[in-house]
Amino acid sequence: MDKTDILNDAKKNNVKYVRLCFTDIHGLIKNVEIPVRGLKAAMDNTIMIDGSSIDGFATIQEADMYLHPDLDTWLVLPWENTDYGNVARLICDVYLPDGTPFEGDPRIVLKRNIKAMQAMGFDSLNIGVEPEFFLFKRKQDGTLSMKPHDHGGYFDLSPVDAAEDCRRDIVLELEKLGFDMEASHHEAARGQQEINFKFGNALEACDNLQTFKLVVRNVAERHGLYATFMPKPFTNENGSGMHANCSLTRKDGSNAFDDPEGERGLSQVCYQWIGGIMAHARAFTAITNPIVNSYKRLIPGYEAPCYVSWSDANRSAMIRLPATRGAGTRTEIRSVDPSANPYLAISVILASGLDGINNGVDYPSPVHDNLYLLEREERERLGIKNLPENLKDALKELRRDAVVKAALGEHVLEKFMAAKNDEWDRFRKHVSQWEIDTYLKAI
Repeated sequence: MDKTDILNDAKKNNVKYVRLCFTDIHGLIKNVEIPVRGLKAAMDNTIMIDGSSIDGFATIQEADMYLHPDLDTWLVLPWENTDYGNVARLICDVYLPDGTPFEGDPRIVLKRNIKAMQAMGFDSLNIGVEPEFFLFKRKQDGTLSMKPHDHGGYFDLSPVDAAEDCRRDIVLELEKLGFDMEASHHEAARGQQEINFKFGNALEACDNLQTFKLVVRNVAERHGLYATFMPKPFTNENGSGMHANCSLTRKDGSNAFDDPEGERGLSQVCYQWIGGIMAHARAFTAITNPIVNSYKRLIPGYEAPCYVSWSDANRSAMIRLPATRGAGTRTEIRSVDPSANPYLAISVILASGLDGINNGVDYPSPVHDNLYLLEREERERLGIKNLPENLKDALKELRRDAVVKAALGEHVLEKFMAAKNDEWDRFRKHVSQWEIDTYLKAI
């Protein structure tokens, strides 16, 4: 759409307010809301924000920043239909006063990495994510509780799965926004859900994921529930992942991972991509699994990968190659969780895979054993490394990896490391209820 199309669409849909959205380094959606009379000025890139008020953006001495809306992201938000009219949304890039892109904007970071991919001769990175989330009940006073909305399990039906109506409403709202929905179902844990939509190019997929999270939370509120993308809310149950299905497309539109004559129907490019992902996995885990709670999910026994490995069948591996070939040939990276900033997560995955292709990184043999059943000594004999076991270890790995650091850029790296070191320090100092229950009387 161009500016005229958007102005006409706003008038046609009785839009009264427009949300200018952007994302901070933690993946949280921020916005400035303007009356529709300011829409033309906004599309001329004149709306300014105070970057010093956004975590990870800027200091007070360099606060002024401008929002540059991406006109292709114009959406009228159906769940915000009010008595006075409708609300629309534009996703924005953040720019400095001198007209240069702000290197701390995660969306700009992804665009920079996409350009590096295109410079290598590829057209696009296609991404299909599988976000999982939990639905919890609210207390009578409206405050949050830890009671799951239902006690269903994997693929259950109502009445055991009490979330069907909420999930269905989420799907309907997404379809109104133009999402191409594929499937929705109850996941393994109590109150846990999964909704899948069709893949898109990397930038579009990340924008869609941010929109998806907004829709999920708003529809959950409508049902008197609250939705969380926290990876592991329950100790002894499965956590929420966000498997990232990736494939590279050539300039002619063909899938660069597919080769009918290759071993397993895979191209050398695909094998080198796998090699790059595995070479940098321990470092990029700090980005794809960025919070203390992420590492409560990455443990044996709960279907989440714990080891740097790949397989064409084994679901205990970190990277799985689904059986589909041809245009659907792809790698499924199973370690990612939904607390990740999607723009940064896809950036580091893309840079890692491209490094494998660019440098012809060797790829190890696939693993067909159930890795959860192997002793550490056996895994070491097979050359299989563990993913980091906590945020502190992940940050150490990130600090050592030049490729992942370059993908993020100096500004994001510095701000991210500072924020996450502080998060780990606060967690390290906190005396948990588990410690009280275990030690207070016993010692």
